[in-house]
Amino acid sequence: MDKLAPERRSENMRQIRGKDTAPELVIRKLCRELGFSGYRIHRKELPGKPDLAWVGRKLAVFVHGCFWHGHDCAEGIRKPKSNRGYWIPKIERNRQRDAENIAALRVAGWKVLIIWECEINEQGRISKRLKNFLQIITPNKSFTHRAH
Repeated sequence: MDKLAPERRSENMRQIRGKDTAPELVIRKLCRELGFSGYRIHRKELPGKPDLAWVGRKLAVFVHGCFWHGHDCAEGIRKPKSNRGYWIPKIERNRQRDAENIAALRVAGWKVLIIWECEINEQGRISKRLKNFLQIITPNKSFTHRAH
């Protein structure tokens, strides 16, 4: 059973953002610190509206919340305590939609990186993954990458 009263739970749920989440802002800041600017955010014309997209390079980054996107970590496998008949199918639909969007991007020639919310605290690991990913296409070129 949920510890919060239904009115309080509804208020909490209304506060959850779909864009510009704290994990997204951390990744954007990290990209800037690494010198990888020039990205666009939430491009409506792209499948899934990637959180960051380098359109000319066809590179997309999604920053997924573990619970909302059904990650297989501790937070992602946690089941809702109330209204399970709604939330469990909703999360499964989110997973299916994510897979379809990623497939559509790849068919269109895009490279896609998923960063999970549970990984955000591992800054060194995330920095390395971002550098490796963003240098896929331009390993020896600086697109808007500034060497530090």
